[in-house]
Amino acid sequence: MWKETNQQLYRAFEFKNFAEAFAFMTKVALLAEKLDHHPDWRNVYNKVEISLSTHDAGNVITNKDREMAKAIDQLL
Repeated sequence: MWKETNQQLYRAFEFKNFAEAFAFMTKVALLAEKLDHHPDWRNVYNKVEISLSTHDAGNVITNKDREMAKAIDQLL
């Protein structure tokens, strides 16, 4: 579930292992390129944390972020 915090959409994901987490990150990277909207993220072993905000709108949540979050959810 995505949470609005610090003017960002945030969600943590947990996978079976590092390979699954990395595969997910690869899919998100390809999606980010397609949508030209790139996340701030962090990965430690099987955990991936993603934060979304629109930098050129002053680092606030916009429809672009909500669309990206929805698209990321569809990758699961």
